[in-house]
Amino acid sequence: MVQLSLAVVGADHPNKDKSNRRFEILLCRPGERIDLVPEPKNPADPQAVAVFSERGVQIGYVRADRAPLIRTYLARGRITSSIFQEAASWGANIRVGLDGEEAVLPEQRDISAASDDSGFYPDYIPPDD
Repeated sequence: MVQLSLAVVGADHPNKDKSNRRFEILLCRPGERIDLVPEPKNPADPQAVAVFSERGVQIGYVRADRAPLIRTYLARGRITSSIFQEAASWGANIRVGLDGEEAVLPEQRDISAASDDSGFYPDYIPPDD
């Protein structure tokens, strides 16, 4: 299965229509369809790829270091589908399915099982004076 998780940045910038990207990210649900739109006339980065929610509101951009790759995949028709994965402090993460594979959410990891902390705390024993 060919899948990519990608960071979406620029959530703190306002959209041209004054809609709020962070607010739109809060409305997005894991697994919801998103759209990737190349912006070749973007004055800051001609490789930019804008990310839109299924409601048509921009939530940000694919991170600049991944944008050229994603633009190439879009141009070659390799991206089958893209979905919202999760909100993040920088904006959001999205999931992209390639080469005929539908995007699916990754399995949730149980972070409590990975912890070395057993939850055992011994009682405090004061020193003998």
